[in-house]
Amino acid sequence: MLTASDLEVNVLEFRQRSFQFERLADFDGTDYAVFSRTETESESQFRPRLVHLKLVVPQAWVVYDEPNDLLALSKDGVTAPVRLTEPVLEVGAERTEFKEQGIDWRRGNGPSGTFVYLPDALAAELLTEAGFAALGIA
Repeated sequence: MLTASDLEVNVLEFRQRSFQFERLADFDGTDYAVFSRTETESESQFRPRLVHLKLVVPQAWVVYDEPNDLLALSKDGVTAPVRLTEPVLEVGAERTEFKEQGIDWRRGNGPSGTFVYLPDALAAELLTEAGFAALGIA
């Protein structure tokens, strides 16, 4: 399993975007890695707003993809997934449930308009006030 110092010096690629490591957090006995990204909502709008994205994943699922020099996600915590190239969509145009790197995902709404990506199987317990507080998502 990668340590916090391993996570800090690498970016994680998810949904064709690069996420920076933010923190490790414990919730209900499981260690989670929280990654973040801020991007502009849409350049075509007169006044585009900043969109804050968080990615929450069990720390054990984060692997180092050495040939590509980046972090990736793997349920077994060992095998780096095959990288697929897909078109990048604006966050608001994405589906809220999808499959990425062999894992079922859900995008939920967090506090202050933050979009939170997390494994679908964990959504019910993490997309709560207690989950957000434990993960440091404000």
